Amino acid sequence: RSRKIQIRNIPPHLQWEVLDGLLAQYGTVENVEQVNTDTETAVVNVTYTTKEEAKVAIEKLSGHQFENYSFKISYIPDEEVSSPPPPQRSRRGGHSSRERGSSPGVSSQPKQLDFPLRMLVPTQFVGAIIGKEGLTIKNLTKQTQSKVDIHRKENAGAAEKPITIHATPEGCSEACRMILDIMQKEADETKSAEEIPLKILAHNSLVGRLIGKEGRNLKKIEQDTGTKITISPLQDLTIYNPERTITVKGSTEACSSAEVEIMKKLREAYENDVVAVNQQANLIPGLNLSALGIFSTGLSMLPSGPGARGAAAAAPYHPF
Repeated sequence: RSRKIQIRNIPPHLQWEVLDGLLAQYGTVENVEQVNTDTETAVVNVTYTTKEEAKVAIEKLSGHQFENYSFKISYIPDEEVSSPPPPQRSRRGGHSSRERGSSPGVSSQPKQLDFPLRMLVPTQFVGAIIGKEGLTIKNLTKQTQSKVDIHRKENAGAAEKPITIHATPEGCSEACRMILDIMQKEADETKSAEEIPLKILAHNSLVGRLIGKEGRNLKKIEQDTGTKITISPLQDLTIYNPERTITVKGSTEACSSAEVEIMKKLREAYENDVVAVNQQANLIPGLNLSALGIFSTGLSMLPSGPGARGAAAAAPYHPF
């Protein structure tokens, strides 16, 4: 059998922490990934440490009633847990080309995946980032060859606003550094804050792999860059609000270095998920090929209240 199971027919309003607590009763959970489907109910893929734990979870959770919803559970075959060999990816490339918007092929795959950097910035700095008549943001996008969306109209009155940056990994990092510099300069001039933390938004299903086993990945990034990193708690999440806030504290230079390493881990996890979804498309009936739309560009589910989550971001998150 397999260590990985799929749970379907989950109530859409179920809190992540409740689901995590339920899953943890049957063993050590390595990873929980949400799969986006056409149904109103939610679907998640769960990886346990051992096959025995997965077997117990299937036995105990099959038909589990939660608020008149009955869980439906199945195994995901073991060979689907690992990444496929390159020829397979290339063969399935055509299958997903409409997703990525260009021709299939192994070598060019990373360039086709648009994985934007999502930041949260204090509302009082949005004007400085845009600049007089939009000149600052125009210069920034030109220099970094990026597309920057500042979501000003969302969450009126919120203390923070999300910014989405589409560019190459290097372009995203350069734009991030410039935005941090602009905010720091503005803060110095207005004496509004000593040090502006960097806040990155990331889909919950990618965060576990950023943290790493026993928090090793995160600790290494902190040590290598001289920063302090915290992640917003699980209780801030719902199925329709799947982003967590990664708060990085340190100098502008240190925060910029940490952004490079954090995004490298998140991007790697995302690319692995794209491969896995393309693989599973023919094996799991009803799986929507655009399942990863929740991670990319528009993020069909933007956070409902970044201000509130930003404020809670200081609470450290302890992985399973």
